[in-house]
Amino acid sequence: MIMPIRISCLCGKTSVDLHGQPAARANCHCASCRDFYGTTMLSATAWHEEAVRIANGACSIFQHPAKQLSKAFCSTCGEVLFGSNRLGMRVVPNAMTARATGGSLDAKLAPTMHLFYRHRIIDVTDALPKYLDGRDGPQYEAS
Repeated sequence: MIMPIRISCLCGKTSVDLHGQPAARANCHCASCRDFYGTTMLSATAWHEEAVRIANGACSIFQHPAKQLSKAFCSTCGEVLFGSNRLGMRVVPNAMTARATGGSLDAKLAPTMHLFYRHRIIDVTDALPKYLDGRDGPQYEAS
């Protein structure tokens, strides 16, 4: 079980508490995550909605105009604290939890897989399973 973790934005005015343990831990290569979070690969944990609570400050919400995605960001500095995916899960970038835990990601929060690897724009060399699409589907086989 993960102890509660408090993540905070860069300015420190908004913080979010994470309770329990993540439902999933992954590196996502889908175009939606890349575009929405502005990264080549999103390394994140996914939490049930009730496990993510705004502790103090104010979050503003941006709803994607065409997809079931949203982002909660600090109303003061604008840093994204978490997002929501089409399954209603809260998606917390690993950079946020690493910052909250002293600069390195706790092993209990580390990714256990790659998702949508067929859509990658960078190759990753690691021992994690690389699902071509969602988990439980076919995996990438290096040639």
